[in-house]
Amino acid sequence: MAPTLDIEKLRLGDLIEISRGTYQHWAVYVGNGYVVHLAPPCEGPGGGSSSMMSVLADSAMVKKEFLWNVVEEDEWQVNNGLDREHSPRLGFVIANEAMGWVGRSVPYSIFSGNCEHFVNNLRYGKNVSGQVTQATNAAIGLGAAGLVVFGVLALARGIGRENRNKE
Repeated sequence: MAPTLDIEKLRLGDLIEISRGTYQHWAVYVGNGYVVHLAPPCEGPGGGSSSMMSVLADSAMVKKEFLWNVVEEDEWQVNNGLDREHSPRLGFVIANEAMGWVGRSVPYSIFSGNCEHFVNNLRYGKNVSGQVTQATNAAIGLGAAGLVVFGVLALARGIGRENRNKE
């Protein structure tokens, strides 16, 4: 699928969310059609973070690449969704700071230092990732559901034993 937005409408510091199927890759717009983003060092130019190997990486390279090379054929959108909760920094400040990171290798953790953490830190000064929060909440929900099922099964087993003991 072709990109979903006109590049002319992008503003410095806009956060770009790129759908990679099972997860979202994030970049920050720095002007003239370029974005800055985190990508595992094992991926070549234009590779973005489309590889599941990024989950296993313990470091990532900060890259400046042309937006279309990062997006490729994936769907994308501007997503400055945290603007309602946090005050964004000025666009030129975000872009300048992002450019200062280009070429650096940084520690990477899918849980505390992924590409979404990186861009949110640039825009808001907040190390947050909605994907990690959603995954954590889902895991907690599944764990709670598992405990409920376990409890119901244990209760049913206990009632079954009581009924057998009464016979």
